[in-house]
Amino acid sequence: MSRVQLALNVGDLDQAILFYTKMFGVGPAKVREGYANFAIADPPLKLVLIAGHGEPGTMNHVGVEVESTDEVSAKIQQAESLGLPIDVQESTTCCFAVQDKVWVKGNEVAWEWYTVLEDAPTDTSLKPMPIMLGVPSTGNCCGPEGCS
Repeated sequence: MSRVQLALNVGDLDQAILFYTKMFGVGPAKVREGYANFAIADPPLKLVLIAGHGEPGTMNHVGVEVESTDEVSAKIQQAESLGLPIDVQESTTCCFAVQDKVWVKGNEVAWEWYTVLEDAPTDTSLKPMPIMLGVPSTGNCCGPEGCS
C-alpha cells in the first residue's frame, strides 16, 4: 500500500504525539529523540513529527511511501521521461530508516518517493535536504550544512 507522507515541525514532541494519537486513534509506529512517525491506515498517511528542526507548526517535507525499490525506480523513470528534476538516493539513512528514494523537485516543493529497506537505530538527517530547499544537491542527506 502506498501512502502520502506529511512531515511536520513540532515544538513539543510529547504533546504532538499525544494530540495525533487521539486524533487518528493510533499510537506512533516509531519514536526516537526528536522524532516520531505514525503509520495510519485510515486515511492512508505516514505522519512524521520532527522536533527542533524548523518553526513549530510548519511543514518539514512531503512525500509518498511505497512498498518497493521497483516502485521508486518507476517514479525515477517517469520523472525522467517528463523532464522533471530529480535527486536519487540509494540506501541512505533518513528518518531513522535505511531508504531508497528519489526527490522530484517541483516549482515550490520537492516530493520524496521512498521505500524503507530497514530500520536504523540512529539518524542525523533531520535537517531539510538541499533539493527541498531548491539548491543543488551536496551528495548527502543532511543539507548544505552537513550532518550534525
